[in-house]
Amino acid sequence: MDPFSPEGELLNLHNAFHQGQYTTVLEIDTSSFAARNALPARILKLRARIALGQAEDVIAELEGESDVPDLVAVGALAEYATGNKSEAVQVAEILAGTSPDNATVQVVGGTILQAEGKSEEALALLGKHQGSLEAVALIVQIHLQQNRTDLALKEVLAARRWAQDSLLVNIAESWVGLRVGGEKYQQAFYVFEELAQAPSTSAPKSCIGQAVAELHLGRLPEAEAAFQQALEKNSKDPEAIVNMIVLSVVSGKDTTELVSSLKTASPEHPFLLDLQEKEAVFDKAAAKYSAKVA
Repeated sequence: MDPFSPEGELLNLHNAFHQGQYTTVLEIDTSSFAARNALPARILKLRARIALGQAEDVIAELEGESDVPDLVAVGALAEYATGNKSEAVQVAEILAGTSPDNATVQVVGGTILQAEGKSEEALALLGKHQGSLEAVALIVQIHLQQNRTDLALKEVLAARRWAQDSLLVNIAESWVGLRVGGEKYQQAFYVFEELAQAPSTSAPKSCIGQAVAELHLGRLPEAEAAFQQALEKNSKDPEAIVNMIVLSVVSGKDTTELVSSLKTASPEHPFLLDLQEKEAVFDKAAAKYSAKVA
């Protein structure tokens, strides 16, 4: 595809966004983009700003722009990021009813709904997509979180038939491969390694994917190096911190500092909530027993 064609210029922006190169997304000059790509490009830039912690600025910018479902959906995502979760979910559910065929509503609304544990609502909305690779990728993520690897694989194989070598399909297939295991670990490693080493890539996501594959392959020093690389690019990346915690546990290292960093970066991260729940269960069980002193 010609990178200077209307389709190519937007694809470059999409690829940068989905590799987590949010700063690059903001730096790309979209003023010369074709008119039909103006809104999709703006949506990606707004989402990149939210990912970079600029949600409040996005909310301020979108104030008064309630006539475009895409922008309303992104505004809800920004609200969710600032902690106004109930309001964001309400907006997402309304949009799911009024604009279910809108691609941005599907992906952004599905993201909000899934984040609130409303998986079936999210899947119902995402299932209305018409050739949206981002919707496919999110559906795959949800199925993997549900431990339905079979459904995730089915989704990837279906997308492969019409999307061929798309970046998102390759990434989604690698996610599934990390769950399937065996030779799929190595295949996933190759995909993430290639992305991480690409000259234009400056995102931690590819490094994290590569490191997780290394971890599954038992190459702990290599995994640690990749995680460190991801943290050097973004020391507050919750997923990099969580995976580094897992690696540290496997390696027998202390995780106190990393857990503290995660609490600062993402106080309500599912990993922390799960950890708190398990600690409470342990304390309750331990309370039933008292030490016997001779």
